[in-house]
Amino acid sequence: MKNVPIANEKALVMQSVMGQVRHPTVKELPYRLDCEGHAHMLPNTGAIVYNVKVGDSVYGWAGDHIEPGVTIMNSDHKENDGLNNLVCVGNTATVITGDAKGEKGFVTGTHGGVEHVLCYFPRETLEKMTMLDKVQVRAYGQGMVLEGFEDSVTVMNLDPELYKKMGITAENGVLKVPVAAVVPPFLMGSGIGEPSCYHGDYDIMTQDKDALVKYGLDKLRFGDIVLIEDHDNSFGRGYLKGARTIGVVMHSDCIRMGHGPGVTCLMTAKTPVIEPVLGQTANIADFMGV
Repeated sequence: MKNVPIANEKALVMQSVMGQVRHPTVKELPYRLDCEGHAHMLPNTGAIVYNVKVGDSVYGWAGDHIEPGVTIMNSDHKENDGLNNLVCVGNTATVITGDAKGEKGFVTGTHGGVEHVLCYFPRETLEKMTMLDKVQVRAYGQGMVLEGFEDSVTVMNLDPELYKKMGITAENGVLKVPVAAVVPPFLMGSGIGEPSCYHGDYDIMTQDKDALVKYGLDKLRFGDIVLIEDHDNSFGRGYLKGARTIGVVMHSDCIRMGHGPGVTCLMTAKTPVIEPVLGQTANIADFMGV
């Protein structure tokens, strides 16, 4: 079966947006409490992360909320809002300053709270980059509509070219989406209640290890496509029986209560018109050939 066509592809607008590599920050009192009340000093958000990339496990790192690859942010608050809301997962990212000037990667997600954009670049590019480097992204995909699902499915934060590689088909009025895992609604935590899902993420809670094994979430990787059951992300994030949300896992597991691997939303429906097709290659590293 062929991919479900994009109904308005010729009408989609491509714009340039830009950010600078984000330096990690640590508070004066640097400790973070885990679910048992133990204090830890760990690497966290921001930076050029050399040894963590899409396709790797989100678990086991000596860190908290680790963002793989390169984290960018715009120092102007309003411009950073534009960066975070307009970029889409899979958009082309180009280094425009420094020794890595001209080298390309792609967007892997957006991280709420810190308002970061995450990008993949090859290791040889990372070695040339510095904290002063600027990255320009071709923001493309917001406003995308799928043929036959114009009124039932909201697509967000998804590059059209990445979408075409995901193998999404339709059968009897239902979207069939390849995913690495299905997340039950009660495991979604930090980020619920945010007013918009066109930026940021929300977390799969991981304190209950037995639940992770039961639902096959103990093997999650950066870049995995997942389906979240009974969650509507049309106008904010929250529970709605029968709703479905597709997202991409973009930051690591976390030690804090109510947190865990982060998910950036890619599409959502208020009714069960999206069905998962479980597989082991539903990861943007596979789709993007890295």
